[in-house]
Formats: sequence, C-alpha cells, structure tokens
Amino acid sequence: MAKHYGEILDHLRSSGNFRQIPHEPANADGFIDLSGNDYLGLAARKDLQTDFFNDPEKRLIPMTSSASRLLSARQREYDRLESLLESLYSRPCLIFNSGYHANTGIIQSLASAGTLIVADKLVHASIIDGITLSKAPFTRFRHNDFEHLERIIKKEASSYERIIVITESIYSMDGDRNDIDSLLRIKRLYPHCILYIDEAHAFGAEGAKGLGLCRENPHYEDIDIIVGTFGKACASAGAFCAVSSELRDYLVNRARSLIFSTALPPISAAWTCFMIETMLDMDHERQHLRKLGKRLQLHLQPLSPHFDITASHIQPLVLGSSARAIQTSEKLMKEGFKVLPIRTPTVPPGTERLRISLNATLKTEDIDRLGDALKKTCGQ
Repeated sequence: MAKHYGEILDHLRSSGNFRQIPHEPANADGFIDLSGNDYLGLAARKDLQTDFFNDPEKRLIPMTSSASRLLSARQREYDRLESLLESLYSRPCLIFNSGYHANTGIIQSLASAGTLIVADKLVHASIIDGITLSKAPFTRFRHNDFEHLERIIKKEASSYERIIVITESIYSMDGDRNDIDSLLRIKRLYPHCILYIDEAHAFGAEGAKGLGLCRENPHYEDIDIIVGTFGKACASAGAFCAVSSELRDYLVNRARSLIFSTALPPISAAWTCFMIETMLDMDHERQHLRKLGKRLQLHLQPLSPHFDITASHIQPLVLGSSARAIQTSEKLMKEGFKVLPIRTPTVPPGTERLRISLNATLKTEDIDRLGDALKKTCGQ
C-alpha cells in the first residue's frame, strides 16, 4: 500500500505539482502578501477585534456549538446573522460552515431525479464535488461562452424536468466577471432553468455595500440561488446562501453538509455579523481596490500577450509550467512579495500561474513596485 501512494507522490514531485502546507515566515512583516483573499484588509485590523471584545456580552458567547445546527440548543447568533443577511438580500438566507460545505450540500440536495446540471468550465472544485455527489447527469459549457450554454440547454430542454445552471460571478483564478444579464436572458427563454451563482470572490469586494454583482442587477429576483462566503473579504469564517423560503426549508431537510456537521461556533456567527456591518460602509475601500486592479492590469497585460487580463482584485500571470511558476514565485519572494504558484489540477495543464490577490490596504506605489519586480523576474 505504501509503495502505491509513494509512487503517486514521486510523480507529483517530478512534475512540480507536489504541495506542502507552508510554514509561517519568521519575517512576516518583511513582505507584501498577495496570496490571500483578504480583499478589504479587514483580517489584519486588530482594532476591530478590540472593539468586538470590548463588549463584555460578546466575551461570553460560546466558542463551540457542540452540535449540528439542527440539534444545537443555542440559535440566537445564527438567527441574528441570517436575519441580517435577509434584510440585505430581501430573501431568506441559510448559513453553512464554509463555501465548500455550501456548494457540496446545496448542489447534492437540489439535483433530484429529472435534473441536468450545466456548469461553467472554470467553476470551483467545491462545485464540481457537489455535482459529483449529486450523481446527476451534467455537462459543462466553455468559460463565459453563453452561446455555447444556450445551445446545450436548447438541445436538452425537453429531456429534463429542470436544468441547474451553475456559474461564479467573479472567477477565483482568472478574476474575470460573469455576464449576469446574459444568464438571465437565457433563463427567461427556458423557465425550468434554475440559476445558481457563487459570489465567493465578490461578496464584500464588489457591488453596492459589498453585496456582490447579483444584488445590484435589476432582475436580481430571477436568480434562484446566490452563495457567498465569509472567509475572504469579510474576514471571518463560513458561508451562506440566499434563496426562496421554500428552498431554504428544503435545504434544511436535505443538505447533508448542514445536517451532519457540527455548526460553526456561535462566537464566529457573532463576529461575522460585526464584520458584515463594518464592511457595508466600505465603498471607498472598494473603489480604491478597483483602482489598484486597473493599475495592476497595466503592468500585467504586457507580460501576458496571449492571455487577457481583467482589471480585478484577482489577476493571473500565466506562466505555462509548474516549474516556471515555482521559480518566479521564489524570485518574487526575494523582492519582498509573496505570490504563490497555482498549479494543476487547480488550473488546467499549461495554464500554471501566479495568482495575484489585491487588498484595499495597498498603495499604488506597491503595485508599481510589484510591476517592476515582475518585469525583472520575468526577464523583461
């Protein structure tokens, strides 16, 4: 048995795809971290932790739920968080332990008999795992190619009771945006389509009050399922979905990742409420983040002549091989920037890259220094 797994590990090492959990650097203050998802810079703000725990009542909130959500005696923090989200999204919401739990649990439960799933080619691994767990037939359309999506639906529409179309609003590896209007146009043509949009990388960072791209769409009510996460721009932990009251009740009864997982600690739900209330008023920081994205695009696009870079808080430098991605990452660390390599299977073979993740605490000078370092390390 050991030989079998050892051979797999040897292959990963030889192909440059062997992963290790990184150690926390001793000189953590000596470089700019561009590998996390703290888009608003909230995770680094110790003043917020101080403000939160200055309330003596919050210091007494339990650090564990000790049970699943369906069995937990204490519900007040979860109820308050879901009520806050409902007031923002004008529909019932349900919290999950993580984005992974949300996607696997929701998709697995929704794909009952007579369901076809059609997903964008670049959706997150948690969505793919949810599709696999559902055991429903599925197919994938070319990334952001809505003509391809419509051809698939037109061909399959008469064969299924419902078709679940799954996309993201901002894609985690390319940083590009979805055309939500095109999705809604297709849905109007095929009323038995269920539209599912994952806003993990938009929640907190994009849209009015940081509520993502879906919420500000004039036809928002036609989007059936919206998923957001708290562990990125919101600087907390967990996830949520915004759905109809019927779907919420259905998920409480059928989403296995909700039913069979110990719930988030109540203190975590309380912290999430606090952080959401904080981020709602951070439109200035979101505007600054967009300016940084435009600045970075000016530096990156000349280094990526065959890959279109979107001016976003996530931008890739596609290098084409794991070895080159690792080498470039190591060189950038010496220049004071932590940008970790992204390799297959996270991204398709041949698109290995550096994923640059911006946050609102950066200055334009930081972006220019990064641009100079990239030119130097890439030999230009």
